[in-house]
Amino acid sequence: MDGKVIPLLQETDIVLARKHAKDLAAAIGFELLDQVQVATAVSELARNVIQYAGRGEIRFAIEIKGSRRGLTFICHDDGPGIVDLDLALIGGYSTSHGLGRGLSGARNLLDDFRIETFPGKGTTVWAAKWLP
Repeated sequence: MDGKVIPLLQETDIVLARKHAKDLAAAIGFELLDQVQVATAVSELARNVIQYAGRGEIRFAIEIKGSRRGLTFICHDDGPGIVDLDLALIGGYSTSHGLGRGLSGARNLLDDFRIETFPGKGTTVWAAKWLP
């Protein structure tokens, strides 16, 4: 289990989180396409934390559940939360004039994706990518 925590405080932390995700995915045997998918999803989630909450963290773990191996991560912030989660997950909706593909894109790239958000209290995303 990796257990590394990367604080998300500035733009350069997005790059660190992305690189760590890709390196971990490679280390446990993911093919290049899956490595890139994991790195892209982590990058999108980290960017959302910095853009909307200002600060947070992402925690990585290598998980083994029976015969399944994969990479899991938890991305957390104490920001304003997401007012309309269903709308935010549709894709194409943005409150910051972006493409609105961050959350929906990350969800589509991963095998497991769960999000909990409370307006005024923050957001936590639990996600995983499993080896085939």
